[in-house]
Amino acid sequence: MNTPAASPRQALVTGGSRGIGYAIAAALVASGHQVTITGRNPDTLALAAKELGAVPVAFDAADPASITAALPSLPATVDVLVNNAGANTDFTAPDAEPDDLTALADAWRSNLDTNLLSAVLTTAAVEPRLAPDARVVTIGSIAARRGAGSYGAAKAAVEAWNASLSAELGPRGITTNVVAPGLTLDTEFFQGHLTSERERTMIGQTRTGRAGRPADIAAAVCFLASPEAGHVTGQVIHVNGGAHLGV
Repeated sequence: MNTPAASPRQALVTGGSRGIGYAIAAALVASGHQVTITGRNPDTLALAAKELGAVPVAFDAADPASITAALPSLPATVDVLVNNAGANTDFTAPDAEPDDLTALADAWRSNLDTNLLSAVLTTAAVEPRLAPDARVVTIGSIAARRGAGSYGAAKAAVEAWNASLSAELGPRGITTNVVAPGLTLDTEFFQGHLTSERERTMIGQTRTGRAGRPADIAAAVCFLASPEAGHVTGQVIHVNGGAHLGV
């Protein structure tokens, strides 16, 4: 008597069309997951999904209405949720006068929406669909420990939220962790704001003498997403070559 093949685990990766998110999605596909990637640009998303062999679902992870509208297209059961969507919105914000408090408030809210609320809202939306042994992994940043204005504050808030989330979902066997990259090249993160001098300085702060790569982050995510990581939860895993020690 033939035993039916087990269905592949379902993974959902926000911001999966490029950079770190693309690398994570590719690694999850390679390990046998059925992957759904999300993003705000339908055309970019569709192209990435075709390359990856993934399912594209376009929505804005920081917009409650956009997430709600996309829910019918998302997997009915989610075994792995990777909250990767995020960016330092200060890099693309218009210059403002130092005493313009309205602009300052807008800049802080933008980074909080993009990096914290995107993870909070997406996780809350799919929480009823999380499998009993699901894995939730959120991408943080070394900036949460080093400081980087509103971006660093938003990523620090991600760590605090993850700690609460681990207590909330732990009784269901669900783990929640943060992977915090350091300097990671081959992405669009810096939007042209990384000078050669700054890059050399940041590499000089590592113990490994090199910048990170998207594949480095993907490898850490894949471990935390695996069934073998069932007793690792509420943690912040630093992937930065020793530029910041996890203390």
